[in-house]
Amino acid sequence: MKVLHVNAGLENGGGLTHIINLLKQAKSEQQDFSLLCLSDGPVAQAARAAKIKVHVLGITSRYDLRSLKKLTEFINNGDYQIVHTHGARANLFVSLIRRKITAKWCITIHSDPYLDFADRGLSGKLFTKINLSAIRKADCIFAVTKRFADLVVKKAKVKAEKVHVIYNGTFFHQDSEIPAKYEHPNFNIVNVARTEKVKGQDLLLKALKELNNANVHLFIAGDGSQLKALKDLAQKLNLGPQVTFQGFMTHKQLKNLYRRMDLAVLTSYSESFPLVLLEASDNLLPLLSTAVGDINMMIPDKEHGFVAQIGDVSSICSALEQAISMPQKQLKEMAYLEKNYVVKHFSLHQQLDSILRVYDAIL
Repeated sequence: MKVLHVNAGLENGGGLTHIINLLKQAKSEQQDFSLLCLSDGPVAQAARAAKIKVHVLGITSRYDLRSLKKLTEFINNGDYQIVHTHGARANLFVSLIRRKITAKWCITIHSDPYLDFADRGLSGKLFTKINLSAIRKADCIFAVTKRFADLVVKKAKVKAEKVHVIYNGTFFHQDSEIPAKYEHPNFNIVNVARTEKVKGQDLLLKALKELNNANVHLFIAGDGSQLKALKDLAQKLNLGPQVTFQGFMTHKQLKNLYRRMDLAVLTSYSESFPLVLLEASDNLLPLLSTAVGDINMMIPDKEHGFVAQIGDVSSICSALEQAISMPQKQLKEMAYLEKNYVVKHFSLHQQLDSILRVYDAIL
């Protein structure tokens, strides 16, 4: 089976990790998967670093529709049986050539399509409408949460038989491969996320203030449009000594940072199935998350982690307090229990196997 994954190429977060990890797993299992990026950028660079077969179409502007002929020829001349798009721009381009290609077309919905362009005014409403129209034309839809699957079926009116829930997976390491933790005097919590409003780091800062515990230190690893605003808020709340803004960090840098952490925290308003929490669990960190997406599938009960209400500072503060007051031995046991659970349910082999079964069915 010859499969082409298509992305705009400008992803720099969970979407990038999802694509690259999936293609790395496919390569390890000797599946004939290739990647096509509409533009050169972070995705193509990550693919090259991972020695994944990658092509760049060379589109110079965000919506250069003159490249549609080139895209059509690339797909047809390559004899691809499946074209699998990730992201609104890739969805749009393939939707416009749908009748000119022989390959079956799949889409992965990584986020809420009704919120992707929510902050862009009238143009955002237009882009949302165009993306939803593209989604309806695909032969199959992979949704990374059940909520997204329900959304496209019930609200976007996509036929239910075309929609499949496939949870994100990640590479897990043997516990013996995880570097030992560094001794550290404080209770360190880490938030790995883009500094954007949807990630709710402002809630985390306010919860830290409400917690009023000088022994708790927060590390925010991420970059984005809200970075300065968050730094200003930390100063306004007099949290300067307790908060470190790390900026964007590579996986290697994060792995080293995790050695000094006691808890991984995500306080987003909206998420799909956050890979950053799977990666933190792989590094034997207990997890705390707001009740986003299908987080109940990742943290099934109180024995496996902490869940707070979305947008609720007091609830986040209460969950933090529970984690901090828990004996270190018990917290460590929770981290091992959670990792054993996610390894069984969310490996990349399982994710790829589920996708391949759908490919076979639509072919």
